[in-house]
Amino acid sequence: MKDNKIRLQKHLSEAGIASRRKAEELIEQGKVRVNGRVATIGAKVDPKRDKVTVSGKTVIANTQKVYIMLHKPRGFVTTMKDELDRKCVTDLVKDVGVKVFPVGRLDRNSEGLLIMTNDGNFANNLTHPSAQVNKTYRVTVKGDLVDEKLVKLQEGIMLDGRKTLPCDVFVAERKADRTVLIFIIHEGRNRQIRRMCEEVDLEVMRLKRTEIAGVKLGMLPQGKWRPLNEREMRHLTNVNQKDGNA
Repeated sequence: MKDNKIRLQKHLSEAGIASRRKAEELIEQGKVRVNGRVATIGAKVDPKRDKVTVSGKTVIANTQKVYIMLHKPRGFVTTMKDELDRKCVTDLVKDVGVKVFPVGRLDRNSEGLLIMTNDGNFANNLTHPSAQVNKTYRVTVKGDLVDEKLVKLQEGIMLDGRKTLPCDVFVAERKADRTVLIFIIHEGRNRQIRRMCEEVDLEVMRLKRTEIAGVKLGMLPQGKWRPLNEREMRHLTNVNQKDGNA
């Protein structure tokens, strides 16, 4: 008899519950059960035969793959559900028709382009460190910026004992009380740009992601979403095929 079992985290990601990494966290937290028993990392399931639940809710496999972009506003957290009852990006995509999850993250006070999907393999490939996907941010900092600080940002900053990779940073606009910078990075470390700026004594006033792997936010209004078009999917698929998260 053919073995139809797959890894539990893969099943959860394919069902649109969360990315594989987030699914592993749910398993480690004891929120996932298989046939009534608390699941463990490494468990395998047969999606057609085994009953899988997350926090008591039955997981139903999705057959339709959906890929959208959302213009995330400030004040929303990039999670499926928040224990502190804060506003979640999922509140903005309830009318998509299927359950989708964020690819990567944007912190609560950041805004801009967020890709969401129910395709776990797609999300995993796009966020895996080996992919080194280019992401562009428009960052407004308080006051003026001396060249020395700009060079430090470009060359890399020590965060948690590890230096960030070299990145493109340049001045887009200077005003009396603020400077607008463009960051192009290909890492996805937690709050990376904000922390890099903090290390050179720059106060971030606004942070907006405008582009991921050649896919641009454009004029999409805040809080709105739209499906990714064929050209945009080719950009992101090419990234996945070539190479395999501010």
